[in-house]
Amino acid sequence: MRSIVLTVLALLAWPAASGFAQSGTSAPSIAGRLPLFSKNNCQAIRDPGNQLVCGDAELSAAAEKLSTAVEARLARLPDRLPAIEENAVWNRQRNLGCGIVGQTAVRAEDFDRVKTCLLKVTEERAAILRDPDFDCLAANTAAGALICADPALALTETELNSQVLGLIGKLDPTAARFAFAEYGRWTRERDRKCNLVGKENVPLEELGSAEACLVDDLKRRADEIAAAKGDPKKVFGRQVAAREPDTDAVDFCAARIHAANSCGNFLRINRVYALDSQVTDQEAQVTGEIEMVVLAPFATCSKVASTCTGTCWDAATGLPRPGAANKERSAAAFNVTRRLRIQRTFAFVKAADGWRCREDELAPVNAGTANGGS
Repeated sequence: MRSIVLTVLALLAWPAASGFAQSGTSAPSIAGRLPLFSKNNCQAIRDPGNQLVCGDAELSAAAEKLSTAVEARLARLPDRLPAIEENAVWNRQRNLGCGIVGQTAVRAEDFDRVKTCLLKVTEERAAILRDPDFDCLAANTAAGALICADPALALTETELNSQVLGLIGKLDPTAARFAFAEYGRWTRERDRKCNLVGKENVPLEELGSAEACLVDDLKRRADEIAAAKGDPKKVFGRQVAAREPDTDAVDFCAARIHAANSCGNFLRINRVYALDSQVTDQEAQVTGEIEMVVLAPFATCSKVASTCTGTCWDAATGLPRPGAANKERSAAAFNVTRRLRIQRTFAFVKAADGWRCREDELAPVNAGTANGGS
C-alpha cells in the first residue's frame, strides 16, 4: 500500500514533469533566483508553480511537509479517490490563486509576490490536511455528505475505515489488492442500495430517507468485522458469486478483474450500471457500463489501458481504439481525475452459490468515452 501512496504523491506533486518550455525573456532571471534550480533539474518541469517549488529551498521544505500530510491522509482513507481528486484540483487552484496562468513563465518582477503566495497556501494546506476532521468536510458524494452531517455516523465510518485498514494490513500484497477492491465494491453497492448514486448535488434535506439505509449498512459491516475477531479472511474474499445477474454482478466481476491486474494503482471503479440482460436458467449475458477515474497517469495505448480499461484510446477524440493494443504504444497519457466509461457484455453461469462471472479481462469493450479531468 505504501508504494501506491508514494507513487500517487509523486504524480500529484509533479504532474507535468516533461519538457519544460519557458516563455518570455525572464526565465534566466527566475533561474538565478532559485538556488536549487540546476541541482534539482528544475528546467525539466513544465508547471511554473512546481518549478518554483523545485528550485527554492523554503518552498521545497513546505512542499515536503505538505507531501507528508497528504501521505498521512491517504493512508487513513480506504477510498482514496476523493482525496486524490481534491489534491489535483487544489494544485490547479493554487496556481491561479497566486497569479500563475497555464504554463506562462513567472516574470522576474513578480517572483517575490508569487513565492510568498505559494508558501502561504502550501503551509495552510498542510495544516488543513493534518486535521482528520477535514476528511469528512471534504466529502464529495451524497453518502459522504449525509454521513458527515451526522456526528454519530461520521464516527462510525471513521472507526470502520480504521478497522478495515487494520485487517487489510494483515494480508499479503495479493490478497490486500483484492480486499481493497472488495471494500470499494461494498461502498458502491451501499450507494446503489440506498438510492444515492448520482445525487451529489441534491440538498441534504431531500436525502433524509436514505439515512436509515446508511445506518443499517454501516452497522452490518461493523458487526461483520467484530464477528471476525481480527481475521481478515473472515471478512474479505468469501463471496465468490453474485446473488442475481444484475448491476451488483457486473460490479463484482469488474472489481475482481481490476484486483487481479493491479489496476488499483492507476484506476478506481467509480460507478457501475447494468444496461441490459438476457437470462436463462443457467446462463446470463449482462451488458454493463463501468465508469473509472484515473488515479495516476498512464498512456492511452499501453498495457494498463488495454488490461484495466479493455481498450486503447484515441487521445484526440476520447474514443476507444480496440485494434491498436497489439500494434503500437502511445506517448499521450490520461491525467489524474480523467473519467473513462466503457460498455461491455459479461457472461455469467449459474452455480450453487449464485451467479459466477466467466470473464477474466475487460477486453473487448462494446463502446466507451473518455472525458472530464485535466
